Amino acid sequence: MKLQDKKVLLCISGGIAAYKINYLIRDLIKKGAEVQVLMTPSAEQFVSKLTLSTLSKNPVYSDFYSENGTWNNHVEFALWADVMILAPCTANTLSKMVHGTCDNLVLATYMSAKCPVFIAPAMDLDMYQHPSTKQNLELAEDFGHHIIPAEDGELASGLSGQGRMAEPETIARKIADFFQTNKTLENKTVLITAGPTYEAIDPVRFIGNHSSGKMGFSIAEEAANRGAKVILISGPSSEKIQHSNIEIYRVTSAKEMFDKVFEHYHDADIAIASAAVADYAPKVIAKEKIKKNDDSLTIELVKNPDILKTMGERKTTQFLVGFALETQNEEENAKGKLHKKNLDMIVLNSLKDEGAGFKGATNKIKIITESTLNEFSLKSKKEVAKDILNFVEEQILK
Repeated sequence: MKLQDKKVLLCISGGIAAYKINYLIRDLIKKGAEVQVLMTPSAEQFVSKLTLSTLSKNPVYSDFYSENGTWNNHVEFALWADVMILAPCTANTLSKMVHGTCDNLVLATYMSAKCPVFIAPAMDLDMYQHPSTKQNLELAEDFGHHIIPAEDGELASGLSGQGRMAEPETIARKIADFFQTNKTLENKTVLITAGPTYEAIDPVRFIGNHSSGKMGFSIAEEAANRGAKVILISGPSSEKIQHSNIEIYRVTSAKEMFDKVFEHYHDADIAIASAAVADYAPKVIAKEKIKKNDDSLTIELVKNPDILKTMGERKTTQFLVGFALETQNEEENAKGKLHKKNLDMIVLNSLKDEGAGFKGATNKIKIITESTLNEFSLKSKKEVAKDILNFVEEQILK
């Protein structure tokens, strides 16, 4: 059974789709999972605790305290789980999750969770399409959560459109597929750089760029899901990591990133340099804040150490992947970088492609090797990470 001995924490919020959860519990248990159900107080208006408890073979909780005064420890629930599912996840619960509101047992448990989190939203079609809902789903995905999109169909309002919770069998299959990911990178060490670097001008100001780190963090999560030990070295980024296979180091400047990379490079089987490292840094960093006195300010810049070029020079058995963000002669410049820096492959994105590049949740790439050019459509950065690692694995296994 695909979920044998997996501990599933199933959290129900107050939507009409809660009536389907009985079927989801049965499917999860058939697949071998142990299921613990939590509910928001409003969910009790839609589904019976008795039914859920009978099906899950465990008590069902919706409050911090039981009737006998026993505290229902949200931290213990969170630590117990191998995976947490919020289904149905209403617009209200989704908003509270991503903005840190913690006013019931489900939300307190969610905020203590270290396991993967799956969200199956359910609401009326106008609510699902509302800009705030879209933004909240993007935030949840940025947190590293897995979204199981709502489906099209007839809704409780009588309208028809996207907003129906995914069918129970779809949700159960997504969870099973997550745990069945082939551990194709087991016993491999993957070194990844991510984010920008900030080069100080004075104690207040710096030179930097718009990189968010999303691409590198997505690659790190995917590599860890495939069984790799991941060493992630990130410049300043708000991105978070949840996977226990990922060892993360936070740095600020290019020099700090250089030093940290070469502490670990010799141990790497695969190295993926997705960080947007500043090419130059101020020659002199002012000890005090520079005052605005003149109409212009001249700052002398010096070249930073070239991390990727040095990785290429010191390469022994590592499979080395670089990134190129170009605005003109994209393929020609990327191929030149491939040769100059002794890379095994390079991932190219162009700022001319809508939806690609810095900050966004999507990317559009080309993967270039000495003899091939492979173009991919616009996808979420999580899917792009899969494409990149699939390609790396193909090259390694040649």
